[in-house]
Amino acid sequence: MKVALFIPCYVDQFYPQVGMATVKLLEHFGVEHEFPEAQTCCGQPMANTGCMPEAQPLALKFIDVFDGYDYIVAPSGSCVSMVRNHYETFFDETSERENAVRSRTLELSEFLVNVLKVDRIEGRFDHQVGIHQSCHGLRELRLGASSELMTEIPGMMTDLLGSLDGISFSKLEREDECCGFGGTFAVAEEAVSCMMGEDRIRDHLDSGTRVLTAGDMSCLMHLEGIIRRRKQDIKVMHFAEILAEAIDNR
Repeated sequence: MKVALFIPCYVDQFYPQVGMATVKLLEHFGVEHEFPEAQTCCGQPMANTGCMPEAQPLALKFIDVFDGYDYIVAPSGSCVSMVRNHYETFFDETSERENAVRSRTLELSEFLVNVLKVDRIEGRFDHQVGIHQSCHGLRELRLGASSELMTEIPGMMTDLLGSLDGISFSKLEREDECCGFGGTFAVAEEAVSCMMGEDRIRDHLDSGTRVLTAGDMSCLMHLEGIIRRRKQDIKVMHFAEILAEAIDNR
């Protein structure tokens, strides 16, 4: 397999350890990968704000950079969803090259479960974990079941984490509630965004969460900011960080 690693802007700038954890996981499973240095933003911030013409050059750049790879793997459901579900604004069904890149762009847990067929990871993580199901991964990529559909869909991230020794999970009152981040929504509607985030954290506190995890550092960045300002006792980790740490503790 020829695999490319796509690292979102906020991971690159604020949480590089998530990118390194992703690399560690890929190497653990014997995946040879490349990091194309010409990669840039996927255009999601512009698209979220309704500025699709401004997002289009970034979409074209993404296609040029990642063309020719068997898979493009990213530790971010929202960025992957931007490519897979929202680049259709720029390309139609005749755009074979562009659509091939779009279809090959996968979120990390998707790649591990659907491509590598990983069903168990040997490792240990002795903590109670609260899982935040980010909206893009859940409702656009279908990485798990959402309550409004009332269907059984295997939760890829949850299944991977659940295979670890010593781990336990919080039983939340609202398992798939939005955290309130929503990209530029958190800027335009700061008060609403913060109230939604506080609701999510309260659910985790009430459920005994010690480590809060998700597949999107954008959601976790929002929640971590509230946790830090409230001086609350919850650690925030991307699920790739948990898996990478657990592998070290085999």
